Amino acid sequence: MRVRLMAAASACALLMGGAAEADTLREALIQVYGRNPTITAQRAQLRSLDEVSAIARAGLRPQVSGTVGLNQDVLTTRRRTSNGRDLSAGVDVSYPLFNGGRVRNQIRAADTRVQAGRATLRAVEGDVFTEAVGAYNDVIRDRSIVTLNQNQVRVLETNLQASRDRFEVGDLTRTDVAQSEARLSLARSSLALAQGRLRGSEENYRRVIGELPQDLQPPPPLPTLPNSPDQAVDIALANNPDIIAITAQARAAGLDVSVARADRLPTLNAISSGRYINALGTMDEAFNQPEGTLQNSETTAGIGVQARIPLYQGGLVAGRVRQAQAFQSQVIEQGIAVERTVVANTQASFASYQAALDAIRSNEIAVAANSLALEGTRAEQTVGTRNVLDVLNAEQELLNSQVALVSARRDAYVAGFALLNAMGQAEADDLGLEAGPFYDPAANYNRTIRRASDWSDSPAPAPVATRTVVGPPDTQQNTVTEPPR
Repeated sequence: MRVRLMAAASACALLMGGAAEADTLREALIQVYGRNPTITAQRAQLRSLDEVSAIARAGLRPQVSGTVGLNQDVLTTRRRTSNGRDLSAGVDVSYPLFNGGRVRNQIRAADTRVQAGRATLRAVEGDVFTEAVGAYNDVIRDRSIVTLNQNQVRVLETNLQASRDRFEVGDLTRTDVAQSEARLSLARSSLALAQGRLRGSEENYRRVIGELPQDLQPPPPLPTLPNSPDQAVDIALANNPDIIAITAQARAAGLDVSVARADRLPTLNAISSGRYINALGTMDEAFNQPEGTLQNSETTAGIGVQARIPLYQGGLVAGRVRQAQAFQSQVIEQGIAVERTVVANTQASFASYQAALDAIRSNEIAVAANSLALEGTRAEQTVGTRNVLDVLNAEQELLNSQVALVSARRDAYVAGFALLNAMGQAEADDLGLEAGPFYDPAANYNRTIRRASDWSDSPAPAPVATRTVVGPPDTQQNTVTEPPR
């Protein structure tokens, strides 16, 4: 717990350091938290699990039903005592006294699945945040690569013009000019490809975050990460929400077995009923009596206890129990699979992060060395010890090392954040996204389980996530928001 609190504090510092500008990583993640459709859909899924808990609790409450009927006999073979017309009304009340623990276990299973759903929501938030961090850094990387390629094109255009001028005075050959022309064409091709990748990254940014990127600020430094993969795995096994969710699902599946077994036990209900019948004055007509002479209405009421004792159900209960046990076994095995996945992702993210850090250090050295080599090659060309191709190669090697450095920095940041996510430390409260109130799943749960009315519907669903296309006016504004946070 101490490790998690320290890491959470560091993660908060990750996004709290920068100014609250519209194009900082923190503001991008705030936009994702409030309006990303994957997150808002998962919140709706969690609210549906809250309703399962409310449905289970309905089994503890009394059931009341009423009947009203207007009847007219059209054929009778018995002795005529009336003309067969009457008005009837009745009320039946049933209250469960004992149901073999079925409802109690259904409620416990539903509440456990709510806990699993909350953990799944945390996992989805972390995954989407990781995707958003990747999209943010992709745009920064690809914009830098486009800028580097644009600079390369300008340099090669200058080189080509210089080569042509020197060719005119006989200082260079046609081969030198052709080499410059070929390298410039390749540079323009690389620039076009880089611009295409940038466009794709910007569209992916809009898909995840909800709007096109503007002038993105460099992301703040990552918090201190574990020093070893084993330490990272220990934190992940304790905090990863996917593991928490599947563990809760396994507990709920075990409770489902108890629910199925309850069908073997008797049930006991307290019942009460009331009936009212009015012959609508037809009794007097049937016996040829003056109107109002005979009693035309009758009221009855009663209470009692009703027990149902199952004796034989054709193997139905045993089949349901075995089915529930098989599902429990399935979830247990899925838990092992999730654990394996978490361990693998944590180890892989740690390795990717370390490899990217090593790549950054190597590429920084390469950039410095290639810069120096390019200066020396140009100087040597002026005294005739180097040719045009040597200069072109040196320029290309410098560009390659600069692109590799930009990519390595992106890879290190994204891998580091993915490691935070694998350890369960890339959630909204860890990142300090307090631009508004956090979504509180407990608020909807507490409100839902207290509802006992059959008429307490929710408002008609409307989109919460931000749209990225122009649609009809009535769909452009999200006028209906999520339940209170």
